[in-house]
Amino acid sequence: MLQQLFSPSVQLDVIGIFVFAISGALLAVRKNFDVFGIAVLAEVTALGGGLFRDLVIGAVPPAAFTDLAYFVTPLIAALVVFFLHPHVERIQAAVLVFDAAGLGLFCVSGTTKAYSYGLGLTASATLGLATAVGGGVLRDVLANEVPSLLRWDRDLYAVPAIVGATVVVLCLRYDALTPLTSGLAAVTAFVLRLLAMRFHWRAPRAWNRRSTVTEE
Repeated sequence: MLQQLFSPSVQLDVIGIFVFAISGALLAVRKNFDVFGIAVLAEVTALGGGLFRDLVIGAVPPAAFTDLAYFVTPLIAALVVFFLHPHVERIQAAVLVFDAAGLGLFCVSGTTKAYSYGLGLTASATLGLATAVGGGVLRDVLANEVPSLLRWDRDLYAVPAIVGATVVVLCLRYDALTPLTSGLAAVTAFVLRLLAMRFHWRAPRAWNRRSTVTEE
């Protein structure tokens, strides 16, 4: 079991899965969910994007159901938050940094896996984006919130993932995808996300907006 849990194919993904699960579990605590709700939101946030990608490309059963580490890691994160959430809240800035790292990692791994299953460049980049942000969207929907991805008052999140996925498909297009260029793509998405959080970069709303509807 330990050999399966720490297999080389999942060692990097586990880091991203863990921090994504932390963010889901923290939202569950803020929503006053019970321990089952905390575990569910942790699992969905960590694995939702990858599950969607694997189902679309036909990689079944999905990796989340074939490697024990994918399933166990969010449960560990949920337990950490359940017992230590006041302390986790205090290091929220660090959690966001790791979340940005997971975003960069998943947009790259999602894109390359989709391409390896025969999808075109555009479709591969789209699934790379879905891998990176899909879990967060499902988390917000289950918690009865407008997904952060769609809110104008949130720092850019999808755009760094799109840039990272685009770098990957450009490398694929010109036969330049190597471990080094893959790492550079992940770092690019990571740095863009950090800059967006630091300087509060946000996507523009509708041009020449004149709505009198009260903003929520």
